[in-house]
Formats: sequence, C-alpha cells, structure tokens
Amino acid sequence: MKKNMVKRIFAGIMAGALMLSTVACGKKEEATSGDVKTYKVGICNYVDDASLNQIVDNIQSRLNELGEQNNVKFEISYDNCNADAALMSQIITNFETDKVDLMVGVATPVAMQMQAATEESQTPVVFAAVSDPLSCGLVDSLEKPGKNVTGTSDYLDTASIMNLIFVQNPDAKKIGLLYDAGQDASTTAIADAKAYLDEKGIAYVECTGTNVAEVQLAVSELIADDVDAVFTPTDNTIMTAELSIYEQLANAGIPHYTGADSFALNGAFLGYGVDYANLGSNTADMIYDILVNGKEVASTPVMTFDNGTATINTDTCALLGYDYDKISEAFAPYCTKVQGIETAESFEE
Repeated sequence: MKKNMVKRIFAGIMAGALMLSTVACGKKEEATSGDVKTYKVGICNYVDDASLNQIVDNIQSRLNELGEQNNVKFEISYDNCNADAALMSQIITNFETDKVDLMVGVATPVAMQMQAATEESQTPVVFAAVSDPLSCGLVDSLEKPGKNVTGTSDYLDTASIMNLIFVQNPDAKKIGLLYDAGQDASTTAIADAKAYLDEKGIAYVECTGTNVAEVQLAVSELIADDVDAVFTPTDNTIMTAELSIYEQLANAGIPHYTGADSFALNGAFLGYGVDYANLGSNTADMIYDILVNGKEVASTPVMTFDNGTATINTDTCALLGYDYDKISEAFAPYCTKVQGIETAESFEE
C-alpha cells in the first residue's frame, strides 16, 4: 500500500511539474508570438552632401529610438541615387517591388519622382528638405496636402540672409548669385534674392553650374566680376562643390552667404537656415505617426522650421580678416541664434 501511495504521490508530482512546464512554455510562446510589429521604410537620398546626409542619419537614429521605446521595428532600406535620374527611378521601383510601407524622398527631385511612381499604389510618401513643396506641385496646400505625400520643408527666408550681407558690408554694390539653374530648391530663392536687390538698387551677377568643375568656373567668373559677396540658397549642387570653392572665394576676400549650416561646415563664410538634424528627427516623428498611429497622410500638414540660426565658419571668418566676436554681435539682432563652426567634411555624430 505504501508502494502504491508513493506511486500516486510521484505521479501527482510529475503531473504538477508537467502542468507547470506547460504554463511556462505557454508564457514563453506568448512573449515570442507577441512579435515586434515591423514596418518597411525605403529612403532614397538625392546626393551625397553634408546637409542631406545629416537628415538621413537623424531619420534613421530617431526611428530606431522610437522603435525601441514603443516595441515596434523599422526595417530601413536606404540608397543614394547621386543625382542620377535613371538610378533614382530604379531605386523607387525596387521599393515598390519590395512593398515598403512608406517611402522617404530626401530633396525635391526624389520626392517628385516618388509621388509620380506611387499614384496607383498610393504608398505613403514623406519628403524631407523640399524647399517649396507647393510651387512644385507636391501638395495642394501646406496645411492639408490632399494626397499620399507630405513631409518637412527647409523653406528659406531669403530676405533674412540678404539682410546679413548688408549688415556686414553696408557699402556692398554688387552681389554674386551662385546656383544650379536645374535645382528646384533654388528657383524661388533666387527670384526672391533678385527682387530684394532690385528694390535696393543693387547690381547682381548670376553664375550657374551643374557639377563641381562648372561651379569652380562660375566662382572664377564671380571673382573676375569683382562682386562684394556671393549668395547661394539651399542648392545641393553648390553644396556638393563647397569644399572645392570656399578657399577660392575667401582668398579673394569674398564672403559666401548660404542657405544651410552644412555649407558653413564645408567652408562657406555663413550658413543661415534650418537645423537639418532637427528636420531629420521631425521627419522621423512624422513617419512614426503615419505608420504606427495611423495618421492620414493627406491631412498631415507639411512641417516648416525657424530660419533664424546663423552659422559662421570661424576658419573662413579669420581668412577673410573678420573679427568673429564683432560679426556675431552685429548679426545677433537679426537671428534667433549665432553659432560658430570649423571646417570639416561632415558633421560629427
């Protein structure tokens, strides 16, 4: 009898152990089956330059951060078309084939191509650093885009930069306008610059280029024309060439006023405009809201930013013979912030 009792007790223990094992396994399966929700995001960058790369870096890091905080995952496919229209089209086609949940177009040409490519599929598109999304037809309005496309704009307050030129040199008589005529980002800003200078009765010289070699020649023309300063908006072609031209301009005593802090990083005297790291992070927040929170693209307003940060390259400032402290003090009333930066190829992490 004792033997049978021992058997029953042992059987009970084993049954209890098996039940506990089953429960434990069930809990483990639940944790595993509660897999992290994954969203596929395709990012295409227009060209390799400090501004756009900074945007991409901050989009990726912010999405990773949001994913970890909210138990979701963003599977990011990234590519750079290097301003090649055929390659851009192929990258976007690949995104469609891979059935990404959302595309990100960095800069106007990419955003416009993505819009055209997704008319049938209606895959959500979020753009970054599109200077004038309304004029180029990407959106119906900034408040209500009305389509499958929205994003962040690096709209440039051209008059504010032009003001700084004359704060630094009230006697300036001739201004050089350096840009790529094929860049949509430059169209409105250059027209605004001309209108500003016409109103003040100031002469200007336009020089354009579509690649580094052409931009260098354009700079030589501006120097030969004896301009007092050069203005460039948020133009990716000139941005790509900045490291090759900044010494040429500075050695000629000509300050280069530009539409982004990345120009100043690459040697321009001054970059005035949006914080591209912040723009990238806010673009990621918008992507998260659309994919995870189900926010409707067509009613998500385009985000614009304060243009009030002036970034002065301290190396170039010295090369031009300017006193950084005096320049900063003179610019301060016209900016929300004035900061210095040293010449480098890219921003530090």
